[in-house]
Amino acid sequence: MAKKIRQIAIYGKGGIGKSTTTQNLTAGLLELGKKVLVVGCDPKADSTRLLLGGLHQKTVLDTIRDNKTEIKLEDLDYVFYDVLGDVVCGGFAMPIREGKAQEIYIVASGEMMALYAANNICKGIARYAERGDVRLGGIICNSRNVDRELDLLRAFTKELNTQLIYFVPRNNIVQQAEIRKKTVIEYAPDSTQAKVYRELAQAIDENTKFTIPTPITQERLEEILIENGMMDLPDNYSI
Repeated sequence: MAKKIRQIAIYGKGGIGKSTTTQNLTAGLLELGKKVLVVGCDPKADSTRLLLGGLHQKTVLDTIRDNKTEIKLEDLDYVFYDVLGDVVCGGFAMPIREGKAQEIYIVASGEMMALYAANNICKGIARYAERGDVRLGGIICNSRNVDRELDLLRAFTKELNTQLIYFVPRNNIVQQAEIRKKTVIEYAPDSTQAKVYRELAQAIDENTKFTIPTPITQERLEEILIENGMMDLPDNYSI
């Protein structure tokens, strides 16, 4: 019996660090001996930049067009879809809608708009989950050093009926590695941040908690923000 390939889509607010997180996570999985395919769904074509040392990768369609044949994949453990933007509709829903991805992870932070986007993404996941096998595997916090960020993400994920699968602390070494077109594990394998990405990879590899999310109302999201440190919002504030 052929093993099941874990197909994962990574969503999150634009600019939250989906591609960076995906590639550093992938590097950790590769160290675990996993065979991984990364499919970039972003026109910027930067989804494999760090893994390939900055090499410009031809698109799947261009490869098929040039070779005049179908692409045959190896015996894979994982396929990751790095999805553009922060919506689960239209073309962005393709990995879910066409059954390509059964696991979804959302990259977020303690910033208001990142949580707002994550909640909206959960609305889309919940809709597709009603008629398919797609499930939310958890939230990955790509920290922005927001006050009480860890407490906020824990409260937020509990409301969504999911888990904070890992908290990735902010570290300048990530940018230093990106400038050199490398993952952190390749650039600084003995660094604290390299250990972080290895632990994230382990957490994803061992994850067995997959749920249908329960998105919250805008009012409840605002309450969580206020309860966890955003105390200076005016009374008439709304997202």
